[in-house]
Amino acid sequence: MFLIVGLGNPGEKYERTRHNCGFWVVDELARRSGREVRTPECQSHSTKANIRGIEALLVKPQTFMNLSGVAVKALMKKHDIKADDILIISDDVALPVGKIRVRREGSAGGQNGLKSIIKEIGTSQFARLRVGIAPDHPISNLSDFVLGEFSKSEHVVLNEAIIVAADAVEVLLQNGIAEAMSKYN
Repeated sequence: MFLIVGLGNPGEKYERTRHNCGFWVVDELARRSGREVRTPECQSHSTKANIRGIEALLVKPQTFMNLSGVAVKALMKKHDIKADDILIISDDVALPVGKIRVRREGSAGGQNGLKSIIKEIGTSQFARLRVGIAPDHPISNLSDFVLGEFSKSEHVVLNEAIIVAADAVEVLLQNGIAEAMSKYN
């Protein structure tokens, strides 16, 4: 089974914030599978889904972004999942709004959810898909920015990016990360 984790913050207050891009991609994957991500387990909401013939556990940690690793570690242990079978989906302030980037492994790149996961599971050797949220102007306060909402024009671009990101996940699961990287990066 593949563990697909969308990063974000729980609750209505954060529902539409830039930091919740990972949640939105997981919700799109669940919608395509006729599922909803709402079963509580390991400080997360989850659902099992069949994505192009591959069994996956779709997850939205409910620990808040900075503690995402706690939930991921518990899910890995409960379902006996290795780091090679994990995909983490997060926002990325270094990528322009709507751009996506698939990587086989790497650093946290300043993303606190990824930092937490790397710390808790003890490796950075897991796949990740990042959704760009960077504006075309300097950011004065990063925390306020990621916890803010997209403008209407950004939201149009982002909605398309969520669909493309879900497509990329399907390709990754069916044909491997190299093809997903080649097609979507």
